[in-house]
Amino acid sequence: MTGLLAVKSNRKITIFVSTTFLILCLMGCDKIFPASGYKVQKVSDGDTILVTDTNNQRISVRFACIDAPEVPHSQRERNSKRAVYRNQFKWGAKAQKRVQQLVEKGGDRVLLNITDTDRYGRKVAEVRLKDRTFIQEVLVREGLAQVYRSYLNKCPSRDIIQLVEAEAKKKRRGVWQDKKYVQSWEFRRLK
Repeated sequence: MTGLLAVKSNRKITIFVSTTFLILCLMGCDKIFPASGYKVQKVSDGDTILVTDTNNQRISVRFACIDAPEVPHSQRERNSKRAVYRNQFKWGAKAQKRVQQLVEKGGDRVLLNITDTDRYGRKVAEVRLKDRTFIQEVLVREGLAQVYRSYLNKCPSRDIIQLVEAEAKKKRRGVWQDKKYVQSWEFRRLK
């Protein structure tokens, strides 16, 4: 009888210790097993995000391969009555919103393949979610960004990006359906 009580007691202790360990791990699992990738702090527009690394270092990231429509950067731009501005900013807001949706889908974490640093000090990178969804590919496929041909030489996934742009153009998705849309690199010259 004493042996049976000892076995039952040991089983209860084992279950208690295991449960306690599991709860403690879940409460502090980000300390024990840090999350992979970079934490997205802000979606600045359709092709720029602000992330922090594992050391809480802030990094501005410009999406490689693509150029998304602009968003207004000043009160004057926000209040502009010019049709070309309003149209650009409408598409810019859609691109920004789509990036935000994708980032949220990925749990606010992204993986970066940094390919360069631009003249503003931003890291230029291919950006993927943890499930390997390639954000630039999604934006171009949906017509919310275009291939940035001037910088394709620094784009490891240029073949994919060019292929999905051809598809978006053919199917008239996003900006490709809008005859009044001015490509973002041309729009910046108008400012």
